[in-house]
Amino acid sequence: MAASRVQRRALLTAAAGAAATALTGWPARSSARARAFPERAVRLVVPYSVGVGPDVVARSVAERLALQWDQPVLVDNKPGASGIVAFADVRRAAPDGHTLFLADTSTLAVNPLLHATLPYDPVRDFVPLTLLFRATFLLWVGGASRWRSLADLLDAARRAPERISYATFGNGHPSHLAIETLARAEGLQMLHVPFKDAGALLTAVASGEVDFTALAMNTVAGLMASGRMRPLAVAATARLASHADIPTLVEAGGPALTMHPWAALMAVAGTPPAVLDRLQQDIGRALATPQVRGRAELAGFEITPSTPHAVVERVAADQALYAPLLVEGRIRQV
Repeated sequence: MAASRVQRRALLTAAAGAAATALTGWPARSSARARAFPERAVRLVVPYSVGVGPDVVARSVAERLALQWDQPVLVDNKPGASGIVAFADVRRAAPDGHTLFLADTSTLAVNPLLHATLPYDPVRDFVPLTLLFRATFLLWVGGASRWRSLADLLDAARRAPERISYATFGNGHPSHLAIETLARAEGLQMLHVPFKDAGALLTAVASGEVDFTALAMNTVAGLMASGRMRPLAVAATARLASHADIPTLVEAGGPALTMHPWAALMAVAGTPPAVLDRLQQDIGRALATPQVRGRAELAGFEITPSTPHAVVERVAADQALYAPLLVEGRIRQV
């Protein structure tokens, strides 16, 4: 019953996404409303705490848009519950372009699969503007770990099902999805150890209390520099330019997978097409500036501007990838 429910939900969401695609292809137009936008301060809601990577990128974009518009762009941080708190707040805002939302893998693709009910509908309540950035996960072990390579760790997991442990930030977090996707591809069963606090997670892996984790370079760089944590592989098709000595997942003996958590910018459904056009054009200009790209790179992200249709396609692809994890019980439904 649970499996069929997840499959039906995935199909319905994919169908709704296709319908949303048809609604996001408005031609560019000029109108008095678009020329007047924005008429007051714009609020950018971010479902992360102040100072973390996504917040840093959001603030750099907000600064550039404020210069373009000669209006304040205020970042409103609403962390918690995988973005559900923030998304539920934004859906009640007026559909006039003055409230924007930084959505991500969890809020758009994963929450509709994980939760039987949500206080928002990502297709009905919101309109995509652009993909914003993506990160790249690496697989990490403690500096003194007995695992000298990814191949060794995967071999050990085959020999001892549910004995090799991995740390994440909880059920359905991108780190959880990434590692279970890896485990599924390799036919493995490993022990999930969730954490609420980044410091506790990093300490557990660095000390060897938990065998490994999947996190972006910027989160672990300090511990890597001190030798307390060590990368086994980068989950991308190519090595990182800044750390060319770290092998890719395939080079390290793993499956041909990539692990790229991402974010997108959204507007409230019902926002006038002319205002959406203005938002897409102005955000595109902001994302092209060296200031935004440089700040993102320092935070460990790659700026990835796109069409609204590309956001819909990204969500559909992620749901197709992650739905089997719920069907098979690798990720828990809530």
